[in-house]
Amino acid sequence: MTREIYHGKIVHLFVESAALPNGKTFDLEVVRHPGASAVVPLKEDGKVVLIYQYRHAAGGFIYEVPAGKLSPGEAPELCAEREVEEEVGYKVGKLEKLTTIFTAPGFCDEQIHLFLGTGLVFSGQQLGEDEVLQVIEMPFEEAMNRIEDQTIRDAKSIVALELSYRRAKKRGWI
Repeated sequence: MTREIYHGKIVHLFVESAALPNGKTFDLEVVRHPGASAVVPLKEDGKVVLIYQYRHAAGGFIYEVPAGKLSPGEAPELCAEREVEEEVGYKVGKLEKLTTIFTAPGFCDEQIHLFLGTGLVFSGQQLGEDEVLQVIEMPFEEAMNRIEDQTIRDAKSIVALELSYRRAKKRGWI
């Protein structure tokens, strides 16, 4: 049995009766989310394009890679390209899938599709009215140092940056 508790703009909260693999049944709270895409935009000069964005739930500004929620029926690749252009003002020439991650599988079904974006061409930002952010370009090595010193703490961004860094290093791009 499933009961909807809350239906919001971004998430929906349900209480679901779940039969677990051990044979026991429990009522579990589950947040349903449509999913998202996130991109590490990598410029030809070896710099990554990040955002320093206000996040109310995080208590202020945090560093992130450009990302956004999937629209109904939208392919993750199209979402990724759209978010990079809206948030940091670049069209992506080539988009490479890195992986897909669960954000909080203990209570939420959200999956984020992570990409590396190259062949960037500046086109201009198109921010939504609820987006408060600065575009920050930095050498890839500096971004990696900011993960280590805990300046970058957003999980999707850390995974995307780590995977992109390895790929770029192997290819001799950085």
